[in-house]
Amino acid sequence: MHFPVHLLIPLVCGFTYVVGALCMKRAAEQGAGVWRSTFVANWVMAVSFAPAWFWRTPLTVELAEVWWHPVVTALLFMLAQLCLFLAISRGDVSVTTPVMGTKSVWVALFSSVLLAKTVPLSWWIAAGLGAVAVALLGLGRGGQHRRVGFSVGCTMVGALLFSLCDTLTQKWVPALGVARYLPMMMLAMAVMSVGFVPFFRAGLGEITGIAWRWLLPGALVMALTNAGILSVLGTWGDATAVNIVFSSRGLWSVVLVRVAGHWFGNAEGALGWAVLGRRLVGAALMVVAIVLVVT
Repeated sequence: MHFPVHLLIPLVCGFTYVVGALCMKRAAEQGAGVWRSTFVANWVMAVSFAPAWFWRTPLTVELAEVWWHPVVTALLFMLAQLCLFLAISRGDVSVTTPVMGTKSVWVALFSSVLLAKTVPLSWWIAAGLGAVAVALLGLGRGGQHRRVGFSVGCTMVGALLFSLCDTLTQKWVPALGVARYLPMMMLAMAVMSVGFVPFFRAGLGEITGIAWRWLLPGALVMALTNAGILSVLGTWGDATAVNIVFSSRGLWSVVLVRVAGHWFGNAEGALGWAVLGRRLVGAALMVVAIVLVVT
């Protein structure tokens, strides 16, 4: 069996994603707010990606013909990120994160349509198993849920937008190269987020010290996670496979919330055995989905 080594990156990113989400949720609970959190996260990502510009390769196309590619994906990514932060701030990480796993189904669909790629039958099966798995992993909590419908709805919209962004990134990156495309995309996203300023409940200087202690690490971890996923998509492609493996974050979310949620001031760890049983089945399906992809 040949194991695609590059798929280890989205597997690790699945773990770091949950760590970042828990930090961002804690920052929101400490008063950072969704708009200010998204603004800070976008600028952290822009700064984090900036050094890659110095490793760019010579252009093979005219920049005037393709400059809008990273701008379009930046808009999609920013809107998806906003949906995700809204869902995290008003719902549970152990619900929103697994529901994001439906992204693998959308990516498979977009890849077959926009990239004219034949998606292997085993990947379609894996995507379907992943969708069932995320439902078992993320749903079925008790009455302490806050705005479950709103949270799940925002997450689903975010998953759709992220999927389109990933597919177009794989399609458009080769023309500019990863080292040029990603800094342009993240800078565009940061500039666009200036439009969030009128929605701030107060200035950035009003964010409390304890909120900053969660917001900055969370934004940095999210930036590194996004760097890993987007770099894999730009370098190796395999958007469907990458997203199915990345959906392991649904499993990581349950494990981390259960084992280490109290470190983040998270109260989602008090799960009953019925919920735990469903999530164990979901975890098993997730493992099967990943095995179908990597083999």
